[in-house]
Amino acid sequence: MSIGCTTLKSLVRQRHARTQRKSSYDTTGGNRDYWHIPVGETATLADISGAGCITHIWFTINCPEDRYYLRHLVLRMYWDGEETPSVECPVGDFFNLGHGIAKSNASLPITTVAPRSEEKKLGGNMAMNCYWQMPFASGAKITVTNEGTAPVLSFYFYIDYEEYDTLEEGVLRFHAQWRRENPTVSARGSLSAQGINYWSLMDEPNPDGRENYVILEAEGAGHFVGCNVSVDNIDPTPDGLTWWGEGDDMIFIDGEPLPSMIGTGSEDYFCHAWGMHPISGAYAGTSLAEDDPDHPGRHKCTSYRFHIEDPVIFTRSLKVTIEHGHANVQQNDYSSVAYWYQTEPHAPFPPLLPAVQRRPRPDIR
Repeated sequence: MSIGCTTLKSLVRQRHARTQRKSSYDTTGGNRDYWHIPVGETATLADISGAGCITHIWFTINCPEDRYYLRHLVLRMYWDGEETPSVECPVGDFFNLGHGIAKSNASLPITTVAPRSEEKKLGGNMAMNCYWQMPFASGAKITVTNEGTAPVLSFYFYIDYEEYDTLEEGVLRFHAQWRRENPTVSARGSLSAQGINYWSLMDEPNPDGRENYVILEAEGAGHFVGCNVSVDNIDPTPDGLTWWGEGDDMIFIDGEPLPSMIGTGSEDYFCHAWGMHPISGAYAGTSLAEDDPDHPGRHKCTSYRFHIEDPVIFTRSLKVTIEHGHANVQQNDYSSVAYWYQTEPHAPFPPLLPAVQRRPRPDIR
């Protein structure tokens, strides 16, 4: 089966596939259309044999006794019988929900919908949707592991997919990986503790990006299709005017010693200007922008950039990085999800941090 691009215009053409679904529906015919996931257990949401492509995923989760469930639950996806996952990520971050906070958000590949009472609530409830296309040649398995402190009382899900006779050659596999550096390391130490004005350091050099925050390191051939980055700005300068968004993105393609793609600032990479703004776009936006009125300069942010029209192509390797503040002079809490397609096998992922170390920093208010 040949995978084609689905657009409004393409819908007029006949397609040859069988549409299928795995879901949490009540097999007795009742209305208990959810699964229970005890602490420490893994639920296999889908275990599909044969060739196909996942086209849509929907989750909504009720775990009221664990306010960190969006970071404690781990989503993993395996293609074609591989032993190590191609997707390994806290559930919330996979859906653009940084810091474990519920928030409505609409982009082309990922959307979330939170009730008004749950907006900006730590561990709030919401609907989560993913439209990334995820092909496989001989099988697919999707699991969720509860590494939290309380059972998931109800886990509702749809996994919609197409079933093919065979998958055409040359189709890349979908990958997603979560990382965190908390806090980022600066040779200057804490600016706040030293009383250093951040804006006095704008001439500091960083020609090679050696100490940048790493979003992704991949080996093989494929293309990078985007990321989200969550920042907790925990090192404001005394004047309260610190700004993490001056950090440049730097992308190293196929082992090059110096990046061939260099940006002009974090806000610019995420297609903003003059700050991060709580606006959701199809390809870029900010799903969370939360200032702390009692502590000037302290804020949390989650921004995303999807390279759907402009993927970053690599043939041997890729390293995607971003400065944490201009020239990496800031010590902040950074976490991220990278999304990409590539040939298999993929390079081993860094070990996923234990559940406690994945938790967002507590609100200081």
